[in-house]
Amino acid sequence: MDLKKLLAPRTVAIVGASEKEGFGGDTCRNVMAYADKDRVYFINPKRETVFGKKCWPTLDSLPEDIDLVVICTPQKTVEDLLRQAAAKGARGAVVYASGYSEVGTPEGKAATESLRALCKELDIALMGPNCAGFMNYIDKVSAFAFISEERDRTGSIGIVSQSGQLCLSLMDSPATGFSYSISAGNCTVVSMEDYLQYLVDDEHTRVIGLYMEGATQPEKFVSALRAAALKRKPVVVLKTGRSEKGSRVAASHTGSLSGADRMYDAMFKKFSVIRVRDLEELLATTQLFATLPALPQSTGFASINLSGGETGMCADVGDMEGIEYPDFSPETIARLKELLPGYASPANPLDTTATISYDADVYASVLQTVMDDPSVGMVVLGYTLLHEIADPAIIYMTEGIEKVAAGGRMKPTAMLPFVESTRNPTYATRLAKAGVPVLPPPLYAFPALRHLRDFIRYKPEEHTLDMAIPAPAGKKEHRTLSEFASASILKEYGVPTPEGGVAKNADEAVALAEKAGYPVAMKISSADIPHKSDMGGVRLGIRNADEVREAFALIMDNAAKNAPGADIDGIYVQKMLAPAGMEVIIGVNNDPQFGPAVLVGLGGIFVEIFRDTALLPAPFGEAEAMAMLESLKAAPLFKGYRGKAPLDMEALARMVANVSRLAAEKRDEIAELDINPVFVYEKGQGVRAADALAVLKA
Repeated sequence: MDLKKLLAPRTVAIVGASEKEGFGGDTCRNVMAYADKDRVYFINPKRETVFGKKCWPTLDSLPEDIDLVVICTPQKTVEDLLRQAAAKGARGAVVYASGYSEVGTPEGKAATESLRALCKELDIALMGPNCAGFMNYIDKVSAFAFISEERDRTGSIGIVSQSGQLCLSLMDSPATGFSYSISAGNCTVVSMEDYLQYLVDDEHTRVIGLYMEGATQPEKFVSALRAAALKRKPVVVLKTGRSEKGSRVAASHTGSLSGADRMYDAMFKKFSVIRVRDLEELLATTQLFATLPALPQSTGFASINLSGGETGMCADVGDMEGIEYPDFSPETIARLKELLPGYASPANPLDTTATISYDADVYASVLQTVMDDPSVGMVVLGYTLLHEIADPAIIYMTEGIEKVAAGGRMKPTAMLPFVESTRNPTYATRLAKAGVPVLPPPLYAFPALRHLRDFIRYKPEEHTLDMAIPAPAGKKEHRTLSEFASASILKEYGVPTPEGGVAKNADEAVALAEKAGYPVAMKISSADIPHKSDMGGVRLGIRNADEVREAFALIMDNAAKNAPGADIDGIYVQKMLAPAGMEVIIGVNNDPQFGPAVLVGLGGIFVEIFRDTALLPAPFGEAEAMAMLESLKAAPLFKGYRGKAPLDMEALARMVANVSRLAAEKRDEIAELDINPVFVYEKGQGVRAADALAVLKA
């Protein structure tokens, strides 16, 4: 399957060419407006011309072979036309017709399977069906069925969407330029993952925007994200499905804290994928990456505004998004005092007052002075660029920006308006040519700048760019292990657990308790009772043989009364751990598509209350585990908060990494794993797992 025949074809045939409104007519209108018309053939046996261009009766009547066929006719005609197109050399196809799997009927599903099998037989890369097609702005190829304002949209943003209307909405943005705009539709043959990989490899695409509902080919998806991360090509994703409504009830805390959408978040973080919340944020972020000539070399931002109100807004909203405004150096402050009016106060964010915006040379000098500060990696210029120019300030500001750009010492710069309005196209274009994107207002602009900051900080070499994709499996029932069996798995991977064993009777319990050393904990041991405390199956702080016998009898009696059908192994007797430091949870949730992810966070009884956790797909190493711990809100508690002794974060990171290795190697065996609580002791004294629950794929 050759995607170049689909997305960058040499010759194209439009079947169902027309001048009427609809797929056939609108596709032809787009061809006439945007395409290299000499490479396009119109096919319609009932027309001699369409929009003045010769129309051919059939595919086999064409004077040469074709690479791509665009089928604008109903579903019943599609397969025969594909065979005809293949006979003329076509190895790419766009099918607009609906009535396939999206309708949810047996007939629709059968039509989908038939279409997929035919494309495999003919070696055709097919877009759709039920799609809007695509635009290749670089090679001037148009196979798109929706009409928008006619203008040049050529740029470096590659868009892939499972929604044609969202593609059109992005194309309607007046300041955005694209390499490709792809409405993928049902993805019956060519998948979202295939398009993503194509754009990752495409030299004309600087940043990729992706609207997706979910991935269907996890290995391909991960491979494409890995390639993008290594190439440092930004991938910006708008993914639906954040809600956990209707999700399965998990057997463990970990399962309830790490649903499918959190898995996507964790995976995106691993590969430096930028996740946005809506189309405006996607547009702002992709445009920012596409317009800047180069990425900032550091994450220190400077904000330059013409009023105190704008400056205060940038300070506040920037702080909400974690934007850092480093203090200017003494040399920068001294130079600014020379350039600015006496009533201006040089600081970052900077209120220059409006005076300097009417002098291009002074504005350029202020801008260059701020850029020359070694702590500044990027400059954000506050100014609302209106469609109709009434105040001439933008004229002088733009001239000043262009002077700095021409001087060769310009750092990445963006313009920030404070209200939403139509941008003046003349000055938006001039600014873009100088490498300055015009952002949306602050509540969208600063998230885009935060995404830029995070992308700059990401270093591929510091991340394990692998995932433990599980083998495909049908739906299976899960089987819960007893705590003792769960702890046995942990020991294989170097996770320290208390000494102990399972006793069948009171005498064995006493022997195990005396071997482990008092005090001991005693817990019912049964795969059928995952939550032992709820049925009276736990006794703690047992200090002698008499208490052991008494606890044994009580626990067994509670099990008989409260879990009469449970299969009981005995009583798990283990050395009591001295509670100290902090209780932490470590867990594994095995996603059916993307495999296991490891969770770590505040544990014990607080795990469901505070939900302070970090999640990362396995496998990963100790450095990444330490970064997870550092990301927690509870992280200061590890470091000796308010005079307390620092805790053994290194040992905890090592345990988390070991659990990651366990999860990766047992990806086809373990469904969920809870280690809760894990006691974290003072620095140098290590960590201990007090309780464990493993759920196996049966």
